[in-house]
Amino acid sequence: MREIFNEFSVKVSDLQAELFEKYFNLLIEYNQKFNITAITDKKEVYVKHFIDSILVVDKFITKENLSMIDVGSGGGFPAIPVKIMRDDLSLTLLEATGKKCEFLKTVVKKLGLKNVTVINDRAETLAKNENYREKFDICSARAVARLNTLCEYCMPFVKVDGNFIAYKGDAEEEVTEALNAVKILGGKVEETYLYELDGAKRTLVKIKKTKNTDKKYPRGNGKERKNPL
Repeated sequence: MREIFNEFSVKVSDLQAELFEKYFNLLIEYNQKFNITAITDKKEVYVKHFIDSILVVDKFITKENLSMIDVGSGGGFPAIPVKIMRDDLSLTLLEATGKKCEFLKTVVKKLGLKNVTVINDRAETLAKNENYREKFDICSARAVARLNTLCEYCMPFVKVDGNFIAYKGDAEEEVTEALNAVKILGGKVEETYLYELDGAKRTLVKIKKTKNTDKKYPRGNGKERKNPL
């Protein structure tokens, strides 16, 4: 499927192309048991999951050997495609559903990915753990919640001067809605990258962590969703 990468001007090595193919095959195999994705057509998986994950990766991973946590990893998007492209990353995959964690561990093992940890937990719990709080250069999330809620789940993981990266669709309204939450949680919206993918509007929201997040966040008990900041 190298032609798909070429179509979007994404350069992949032979090894990277092979890893994406293995990943696709595992996704289809395990999807029958774990209901990981509604998208199963090969080209659609490559475009809507793989290309979407990596198309703008150079916009936020500008240095080598960074640490990254992906919140609500699900089937591994965007984190595993990003790791395939940037093997120097130290990656933590956070997923609340046990069966999806089992799938992620299988992918990591079968693809031979190094420096990847899979954690079966909820963001609002793990973010209170001092071993993970404000320990990461990057936190990523894709299709987890509205941005104002998502910020409360994700920003506590990010170091000061690090970045929270949210993968969104047409997100202008969400970004405006989230400005108060971003400020309260110690950040600022640094940039939004707008692009089209297969006819759909996509947005990458880059939020810079400018100061420590107050320890009362995330609030837990569902307050992040019921009563967003």
